[in-house]
Amino acid sequence: MKKNCVDIITMGCSKNLVDSEHLMRQLQECGYEVTHDSDTPCGEIAVINTCGFIGDAKEESINMILEFCERKEHGDLSRLYVMGCLSERYLKELREEISQVDKFYGKFNWNELITDLKHEYRSDIANERVITTPGHYAYLKISEGCNRRCAYCAIPIITGPHKSRPIEEILDEVRYLVSKGVKEFQIIAQELTFYGVDLYKKQSIAELVERISEIEGVEWIRLHYAYPSNFPYDLLRVMREKKNVCKYLDIALQHVSTKVLKKMLRNVTKEDTYALVERLRSEVPGICLRTTMMVGFPGETEKEFEELIEFVKWAKFDRLGAFAYCEEDGTYAAENYRDSVSKKKKQERLDRLMAVQQRISTALNNSKVGNVYPVIIDRVEGDYYIGRTEFDSPDVDTEVLVNIAEGELEIGHIYNVRITDATEFDLMGSVEQ
Repeated sequence: MKKNCVDIITMGCSKNLVDSEHLMRQLQECGYEVTHDSDTPCGEIAVINTCGFIGDAKEESINMILEFCERKEHGDLSRLYVMGCLSERYLKELREEISQVDKFYGKFNWNELITDLKHEYRSDIANERVITTPGHYAYLKISEGCNRRCAYCAIPIITGPHKSRPIEEILDEVRYLVSKGVKEFQIIAQELTFYGVDLYKKQSIAELVERISEIEGVEWIRLHYAYPSNFPYDLLRVMREKKNVCKYLDIALQHVSTKVLKKMLRNVTKEDTYALVERLRSEVPGICLRTTMMVGFPGETEKEFEELIEFVKWAKFDRLGAFAYCEEDGTYAAENYRDSVSKKKKQERLDRLMAVQQRISTALNNSKVGNVYPVIIDRVEGDYYIGRTEFDSPDVDTEVLVNIAEGELEIGHIYNVRITDATEFDLMGSVEQ
């Protein structure tokens, strides 16, 4: 057990990661040595930042807590703290069931941990973070919460209503991150298209992105987690005109059947969805669209599923993730609908949908062979430098492999790379001299 050392473990999404990074900076200022997701945690204090979104994520978080409880019982840990979405949602139950944890915090009061450790929270460094990603990119959280009440989603129950961060505060954080070497920004929110409505009485995501793009040192900006209803089309002008705003949009559509979308409380129709995809591609030629689909929602029949398959074949999304509906406590769907699609049928539909997308992804990757793209180098792995194009977000999208035999490349630098070969998941390339 290492004295004056804190191990931070982050579960779940990149929004949780940002919270952990802010906490780490505060702990550093208090004089602690801090590690993140260490393979060999050895600190006297551990903090687990939990996820409470879906069943598998909740189980993973619980297992991690129990693992550290065991370390504490064996004398390998002095104090254990838990924060994040799981404890925000199940605070009372966790306190009663897992007594080995010294204190549970929710998602928004983790700064109290600093006080409980007998130190003072430093509001003057609230925008500063310890970057746990490769130093050239970072996630930038612009809001918390969500005002959308999709029938299947527990996130608004956990996080509460949408709360935007002020533009100037975000810009200050970007300038700080640029000063630390960050050049690529993944802008994240539970629902970024709603940004600004609470503060400025209008959708302000376009203004925010444009102002971020004007900060010297910002080379790539990528947008995650848009919502299709009432989409702010002024954002597309910014994406089209600003060279450092990647032509990339992560927009979760979930389904295309009007019947299913209505039951999901998504506030869009099949016709709206087709029109949205057409307009996105018309106004931003070459845009990369990433989306998420759900199969097996209550009431989805073969007819509605076939509508989804035909839509995916038509849209040819650059990136598509999918999951089977899983009933979540407290949601509108759980309280009002019968989970009518069998587990077996859900899996069959999920497999078929992903097989369709696999063919699309392979064809799209093959179409890139021979083209030259700017590629940012993330790391070295075996015999290859691993990088990404502007159309690829870290951890979830296609990677570009460049053989190290070509010569030394700088991590975090952007090179022009000609694509020489492709698979469903990866591209191979050679740096243009």
